[in-house]
Amino acid sequence: MRVEIAGENALIIYFGEQTDPRISAQVQQAERLLRRQLGGDLIDMVASYASLLVIYDPLRTDHFAVRSAIRQVVDGLEEHDAQAGQVVALPVYYSEESGPDLADLAKSAGLSVEEVIQIHSSQEYRVYAIGFAPGFAYLGEVDPRIAAPRLSTPRLKVPRGAVAIADQQTAVYPAVSPGGWNLIGLCPTPMFNPDADPTMPVQVGDRVTFRPIEREEFIALGGEL
Repeated sequence: MRVEIAGENALIIYFGEQTDPRISAQVQQAERLLRRQLGGDLIDMVASYASLLVIYDPLRTDHFAVRSAIRQVVDGLEEHDAQAGQVVALPVYYSEESGPDLADLAKSAGLSVEEVIQIHSSQEYRVYAIGFAPGFAYLGEVDPRIAAPRLSTPRLKVPRGAVAIADQQTAVYPAVSPGGWNLIGLCPTPMFNPDADPTMPVQVGDRVTFRPIEREEFIALGGEL
């Protein structure tokens, strides 16, 4: 574990060099403790797979005080349960109609479309980070049998709710945007709503499962094709 300068009023803590549920759990524990420890001296924190960015108010504190607070918190970290966080079930309409890359991914993997759907929907995924866009949760890890590289040519427009795979990550696009991930279905659940409380259905450290649904249920839940 190491701490490095990340700007004139920011430090970044590296908890490890690879994606791991227990490292991710440590990141979340450190974030909670530092929010309590730094209080009003804190501007923001950004959690990622194995790191935590700490942005502080330079008018209230300084690099040395923040580093000292980080050291106290890090030294006091306990072995944290990698299964902490809530479990969120997201409905998905898997089909070639809603997932234009589903058939190609299945063919490349030497599987049937039904097998890809079964594999993708049969496990829990940890929310390792939220970024790229509000509500875009990076979920891992995808079963190696259906892991697929990003598209060589990204799409200019990916629909809201698109469920996608890139390497060993999966995600739900929270809004219409460009994107180069493999699209395998659509989720009718809004992943970001600035007027809701909370604004997102998942947080870093949560676990996500995907529940296959039919076209009719997708439409009834507010999904759009």
